[in-house]
Amino acid sequence: MPGRAKKTTKKFEKNHLKDAIDKRKDVAKIKQRQQIKTKKQARNAADKARVPADEDNPAVSAKANGSAAADLSKMSVDEFFQGGFDLPEQKRKGKKIIKTKEILQKTGKRKRDEDDDESDGSVSEKGSPVANDDEMGSDLEDGLEAHKDDLDALAEKDPEFYKYLKENDAELLDFDEDADLAEVDQLSEEEVPKKKREKSKDKKDVRQEAEDDESEVTIAIVRKWKNAMVEQHSLRAMRQTVLAFRAAAYVNSDDGKEHKYSISSPDVYNELLLTALEHVPNVLSHHLPTKESISGKVRLATDSKKYRTLTPLLKSHSASIHHLLENLSDAPTTKMTLLCLIPLLPYLLSFKKVLKSIIKTTVNIWSDTSNDEASRITAFMLIRRLAVISDVSLREAVLKTTYQGFVRGSRITNIHTLPGINLMKNSAAELWGLDSNTGYTTGFTCIRQLAVHLRTSITHPTKDSYKTIYNWQYTHSLDFWSRVLSTHCSNPLLKSPSDSPLHPLIYPLVQITLGALRLIPTPTYFPLRFHLTRSLLRLSRTTSTYIPLAPALLEVLSSPELSKPPKPSTLAPLDFSTALRAPKSYLRSRVYQDGLGQQVQELLAEFFGCWAKHIAFPELIIPPTVALKRWLKSASSPPSKGNRSATSKAEREGKGNKNAKLNSSISLLLQKLSANAQYIEGKRATVSFGPSDREGVNNFLRDVLVEDTPLGAFVDGLRKQKEEKERVLSESRREDEARRAKGTKGDRDADVEMLDGVEQDEEESEDEDEDEIEDDD
Repeated sequence: MPGRAKKTTKKFEKNHLKDAIDKRKDVAKIKQRQQIKTKKQARNAADKARVPADEDNPAVSAKANGSAAADLSKMSVDEFFQGGFDLPEQKRKGKKIIKTKEILQKTGKRKRDEDDDESDGSVSEKGSPVANDDEMGSDLEDGLEAHKDDLDALAEKDPEFYKYLKENDAELLDFDEDADLAEVDQLSEEEVPKKKREKSKDKKDVRQEAEDDESEVTIAIVRKWKNAMVEQHSLRAMRQTVLAFRAAAYVNSDDGKEHKYSISSPDVYNELLLTALEHVPNVLSHHLPTKESISGKVRLATDSKKYRTLTPLLKSHSASIHHLLENLSDAPTTKMTLLCLIPLLPYLLSFKKVLKSIIKTTVNIWSDTSNDEASRITAFMLIRRLAVISDVSLREAVLKTTYQGFVRGSRITNIHTLPGINLMKNSAAELWGLDSNTGYTTGFTCIRQLAVHLRTSITHPTKDSYKTIYNWQYTHSLDFWSRVLSTHCSNPLLKSPSDSPLHPLIYPLVQITLGALRLIPTPTYFPLRFHLTRSLLRLSRTTSTYIPLAPALLEVLSSPELSKPPKPSTLAPLDFSTALRAPKSYLRSRVYQDGLGQQVQELLAEFFGCWAKHIAFPELIIPPTVALKRWLKSASSPPSKGNRSATSKAEREGKGNKNAKLNSSISLLLQKLSANAQYIEGKRATVSFGPSDREGVNNFLRDVLVEDTPLGAFVDGLRKQKEEKERVLSESRREDEARRAKGTKGDRDADVEMLDGVEQDEEESEDEDEDEIEDDD
């Protein structure tokens, strides 16, 4: 058994493996072309020199053939390859030769691109013989044999690297990509007993030829394939179904490809689609069973003959499904296609190029907010399944593609797309917990990119540089990483949040969010500040990390928007959940001031509620309490017209904001903070440990619920009020949409009735005119 991998091997796999694989692929292709070109030139030159001599002296030619046959046994392998492939004529045509021809006919020939034929196969027309199809096939097979020899040499020299390629990049070793799918029929015949196969061979051949001649697929043919796959698990029927499904998938494409079957009936198309999607995975699982471990890893016998033979079929079927997904618009069909693609994933793990294209298409479906929720959830199930069963490199590609799709899908945010964006955040956050190490590397890369954008905006300020930060995509990205860290750093299985591999990402994320929060401290972007504050509050609450958010909220409270009297306005209240900036018409208005005051009170209560049970709560609230009392005194100062000592106009008219509702809400918050501080002081007066006892400090009021504290009960009441308000608003919004849709339909009916009335009046007027004309006559 191979021993443990060396440190140098691991380092090579980490730093240089990908480049080495790409380089070896390129070298193999170039080497194969050069070998084919050299052998062809040598053979053409030998033929050109031998043809005149053979025509003049046939005896010499026969003698040369005999000497070549005699020297053939003395040649080494290298001399044989260097001398070309002019094999001597066989004197006896026995069973071995016939068997070799049959094998060559079974395995098929590999086709080359037209460009290679033009570049490598160009021979001077004067005096050179024209190569037939057999010679071209032998040339290609010679190139394939040379490539096989190179791979065999690699397996002998570096078996560990060859094993790694076999497990992670089977496409490099599987160079016969255009193999004939007819080999699947041979596997079906091998499963039948030999006696029965010989008796019914002629009948089957006649029947099969008749079926193959029928290019038009009918319901009867599809049902026959379906019965064969269900009852016998027939690979032949599966091959025919895959070929017909490929024609159905490309039915509306203008790629110029010719397909074996054609579909003209919608019923046949629907039946064929259901049959291929539902029963092909079942046949594959019967012939190639997979074993799944407890950790989710899938084991498949990729070195078996069946798997090698079914490889072209798998690639063809997966490409057809991928093309179908890109062009589907029906939600139930999209959901069914995604569900039927999930069982095929274990068989496609060796084909990373195919999987990456499928991942991109699936992520596009998942991140499109216009799709229905069922299709998007099914697409996420496929993404998650692939992330579970794949290796590290493919899992990293899945995470990066998912994050890119999320950023792309969160560009437009309104009341209709916000639920879909929240669905993406909650579902994608789960993927980063499947492999914490891979999640850390991808998370670090993405968070660092956010930091680079923020640093560029600060160090190179331009007129529009802030727009790279103050947009929905950047805001949703910060909120997404807050959800990721909150979800996986607060795992109950961890002894503490710091035990999670993702915990080191908390500090850079908090610094970036605080920097973006204060980039432009104007009242216009107070809604964006509230969005980022909520993200940090979630992170602080779940990971028990103290984040100083009170100063950012007190800045909003001390701004002119909340400290000066507002202007009267009849505008509708601003929806802070779908707004990043406030329109100019809302600035210094009473509606905007009330909304800002409600947001500040709610966020301050949530922030202090995170530490309502902490033993240092009384000392924590001292600076914010002083600032709140000072602001409340200046904001609620009444006019002093009767005060003779008032000398200035500001003192006589009053310096307050003249908003009793806002001031009373802040006063109520101060009362709850004071009551909670007294509650904590009463509880800690009975403890017997000091501040240096960290375990005692952490276990202080551990068995007490936050809702049982005065501040916790107040915060819980605010949350219930907010939920009730959102429920009423959503119901009224739905009623308005239904009424609007009904009104639109009623208007259309009224327009139709009006048009009918106009047409009837016109007909009556025409009849009256005809009667008048007849009377005149």
